[in-house]
Amino acid sequence: MSAPIDFYFDFASPYGYIASAAIDKIAERHGRAVNWHAIVLDANFTSLERIRIPSSVMRSEYIKRDAERLAAYEGIRYKTPSTLGLHTEQAARIFHWVNDRSPEQGRGFAQRVLQAYFVDDRNIAATEVLQEIALELGVSEEDFHEASSASASRARLKAEVDMAEARGVFGSPFFIVEGERFWGNDRLPQLERWLANGPY
Repeated sequence: MSAPIDFYFDFASPYGYIASAAIDKIAERHGRAVNWHAIVLDANFTSLERIRIPSSVMRSEYIKRDAERLAAYEGIRYKTPSTLGLHTEQAARIFHWVNDRSPEQGRGFAQRVLQAYFVDDRNIAATEVLQEIALELGVSEEDFHEASSASASRARLKAEVDMAEARGVFGSPFFIVEGERFWGNDRLPQLERWLANGPY
């Protein structure tokens, strides 16, 4: 199989959520796999401060309306969360813990967390919400606590963000295939052309 697509997203990004509904279908059409990578773009998360996006931007009226419009255009269920720009470090740590052990289960966790936030308006910064989702996917309580709070889990996320920075990732969604980088939902047609025809 050809090289996989690396898909970078933040759980707080409406654009990352919208892209998550499309990227696997695009990859499947071209015989590719997708590696999902959760990153943190929270300006308040000082330990991962190099990749950041101002919370005021994500809470702006333009972003709210643009995300609603894009989701409607793509035919994706979407409801603007009552609290935009939630802190997503814990969700990202749990995702990587689960994903490292089972990419299929990790993807399921990511999809459910994104839906919980952008469809059901649930607080995905709340431990109990994340635990409920994880338990539904078969993650034990003991494993959940390790994934959400262990020092190794924190280090794993930091390493992921460091690698994302080294690869030139700076937003959500962000895609890399065969060394070529594509930022944003509006680049998905270009990504698909690359997959179909190669470099241009």
